[in-house]
Amino acid sequence: MRHLQGPRRGRLLAVALCAIALLTACTSQQAAEDPNAPQPGTLRVLASSELSDMAPVLDRIADDTGIKVRPTYMGTLDAVELLAKGRANGQYDALWLSSNDYLRLRPEAAKKVVSETSVMSSPVAIGVRSTTLGELGWKPDDVTWSQIEQAVQEGRLTYGMTDPARSNSGFATLVSVASALSGAQSALNDADVTEATPRLKEFFKGQKLTSGSSGWLATAYKRRGSVDALLNYESVLKGIPGLTVIRPKDGVVTADYPLSSLASTNAATRDDVRRLTEALRTEDVQRLITERTHRRPVVASVAPASGLDPGRRRELPFPGSRSVADGLLDAYENELRRPSRTVYVLDTSGSMEGDRLAQLKQALADLTGDFREREEVTLMPFGSEVKSVRTHVVEPAGPKAGLAGIREDTEALSAEGDTAIYTSLEKAYDHLGAGRDTFTSIVLMTDGENTTGAEAADFDAFYAGLDRDRRETPVFPILFGDSDESELEHIAELTGGRLFDAQEGSLDGAFEEIRGYQ
Repeated sequence: MRHLQGPRRGRLLAVALCAIALLTACTSQQAAEDPNAPQPGTLRVLASSELSDMAPVLDRIADDTGIKVRPTYMGTLDAVELLAKGRANGQYDALWLSSNDYLRLRPEAAKKVVSETSVMSSPVAIGVRSTTLGELGWKPDDVTWSQIEQAVQEGRLTYGMTDPARSNSGFATLVSVASALSGAQSALNDADVTEATPRLKEFFKGQKLTSGSSGWLATAYKRRGSVDALLNYESVLKGIPGLTVIRPKDGVVTADYPLSSLASTNAATRDDVRRLTEALRTEDVQRLITERTHRRPVVASVAPASGLDPGRRRELPFPGSRSVADGLLDAYENELRRPSRTVYVLDTSGSMEGDRLAQLKQALADLTGDFREREEVTLMPFGSEVKSVRTHVVEPAGPKAGLAGIREDTEALSAEGDTAIYTSLEKAYDHLGAGRDTFTSIVLMTDGENTTGAEAADFDAFYAGLDRDRRETPVFPILFGDSDESELEHIAELTGGRLFDAQEGSLDGAFEEIRGYQ
């Protein structure tokens, strides 16, 4: 073999180093342009939203193994839908949901997964205020779902839970309640759901707070203080001060948090997923998980953290078919839960002319396919002032008429005028009034800063003067176009809402995400 020497060898080495530098620069530029682009040594994981509390655990594993996790958080049911439509292919390396039970009911999604291993567990539970627990006279070890239902019927218990159509904690809660109240001895079927419906209607009269995520549910509970209990995973409830956490003794549905490899990945990536799973199931990491997150270990040699009841509970059966699961969700959305009442405060100022107005119209038109029966929708477009107030109800006897009215008013939107954000919000609160038994909210979409009418301080004073019912109506602002993030964040924090970003994502995506909070 002939060896390179002298200047020639130096020149080739310099060329090689330049090539490496260029490749590194291109990779870095690609990552900057596409945050979800693949990167060596990093797993792109589509994860349930509540897993954000696992960051310290994943940091430790990265130090120990060199495997980094780049999570994208999403509601479990929304993640399954993404998988089913093939939109996760090439975008994610692994799936880490609270449960794969619903995934298995969707064959087009299930075939995208090639392995799954449980990492930890957390059962559905009810967290009850200590004062309410004393008034009810309950013994935590003996409470049943029937007792909870009776307390709701008597008007002695109200609660909050996440939206079952968006969040697996809500869906698992819905399945737990339906299974227990129907007396199902095996997987829920259509007859069980029909049998339980009258009791479920009574049960969900007690739901006074809804949410698209467990985190916001906890925040809203602390802020409002208007419900007696929360229904969620035990791990979530354990992190909220002042709650006594109860696992009903007649059974619960448990999340087992499986880490799954995706079929679209290569062998090397799947091996990284396997190594990550093994690291998560070591004794040391299992102890860290249960101590930090209040989830239960799946390794028998590791005991649950202090405060987690070691007693066993019956595992309630999950629906055996997608038709039953979808039927249960449909019944909840359109019949069982309290109806929604929402005012959409829509910026149609002059700056919305053209593509922005077209995006707004398209997003609202698409959203009509998601409105529930009994839902009241008010469109309040504004510029220098509120231009019109148009209210439509999706009547169960004839839902098409209400939806057609929304689409017609949407198409008629036109752009002109300045931007009176705070004046328009005040009009929205005045329109809503108080005393209605609904999930009530305001959605604010604007592409700019407030330029006319009431100022921020004026709105703060107006909001402070509202009665308690209206102060509990949150505003969900959407960051769009050139809107001022700090201005919108202040509105969300003041009213107990949440800011949604349509600058990084899309306007229709922001509207859709808000649905879980209405």
